[in-house]
Amino acid sequence: MKIIFKTALFFLLCSCAMATHKTEKIHGVSFVASRDTINSSHIKPLLNIHANYAALMPFGFIRELNHPEIMFNTDRQWFGETKVGVKQYVESLKQHHIKIMIKPQIWVSRGNFTGGIKMASEADWKVLENSYTNFIVLYAQLAQELHAEIFCIGTELEGFIDNRPEYWKQLIVEIKKVYKGKLTYAANWNEYDRTPFWEQLDYIGIDAYFPVSDEKTPTVEACRNGWLHYKPHIKAFSETYKKPILFTEYGYRSVDFAGKEPWKSERNMNAVNLEAQTNAMQVLFEEFWNEDWFAGGFLWKWFHNHKEAGGANDSRFTPQNKPVEALVKAHYAN
Repeated sequence: MKIIFKTALFFLLCSCAMATHKTEKIHGVSFVASRDTINSSHIKPLLNIHANYAALMPFGFIRELNHPEIMFNTDRQWFGETKVGVKQYVESLKQHHIKIMIKPQIWVSRGNFTGGIKMASEADWKVLENSYTNFIVLYAQLAQELHAEIFCIGTELEGFIDNRPEYWKQLIVEIKKVYKGKLTYAANWNEYDRTPFWEQLDYIGIDAYFPVSDEKTPTVEACRNGWLHYKPHIKAFSETYKKPILFTEYGYRSVDFAGKEPWKSERNMNAVNLEAQTNAMQVLFEEFWNEDWFAGGFLWKWFHNHKEAGGANDSRFTPQNKPVEALVKAHYAN
């Protein structure tokens, strides 16, 4: 009888230990910076969809793709894009038990794609490297001070990385001197498999704008078939590096052809299609969220003024006040 009791107790303790160590999925949103401070009224809608993480995005600005100086943390920026703004946002979100990824980003004037940043001379590359180090280390120090759970070292900077890989490897060493949490990099969907420093990071970060359907209103079946071109490779990549996949950004616009080129943000794409957004998002959740090698992701994007954001006539990325918001809430509740 004692043997049976001890055996049962052993398996009970083992099962409890396994449950305790089960990794929590990241149910995140990309929380857009605003001109103002935030408070509980701005955070309650996040709690309503069961979000447990928010990515905060302080910005640095470059005049041209070949300009080496980054302007950041200035009084000309919106409050939420600066160091003091990030601090206020983090402290407010943490009061509601929402965890944090700090994700500094570069904005090139006129919205030019950051992956095209490329300097004309060695001297300019050095200036850019020094400027980027100052930018990123400032926010790495802040992430440590505020106990942010994840720090993202860059977003969609493939040209910079392709041309200066050794700089990036050394930058990670410098970041680790001041920040002790988890690290990732937000690689574009067609960049991640040649990013050279995943061994130094904790998550393989992907901005998951994979093209999955050419249909005007992509069906669930079409989107699922579309993921067959990418999902096996993503899984194999995770297994090769023994690192979980994190969708540092994911989402679709509520627009015709939402799954064709999901990265596009042109404002002349304005034919609202709420079904397209919902179908594409449903398949993404179903294909990835239950995979052990998938850590979760950060929905692109979420605005602090929830009542005024999104809506039935909005063709942009946000799910706010659209049918897809209920879908996000259901999946984040699991």
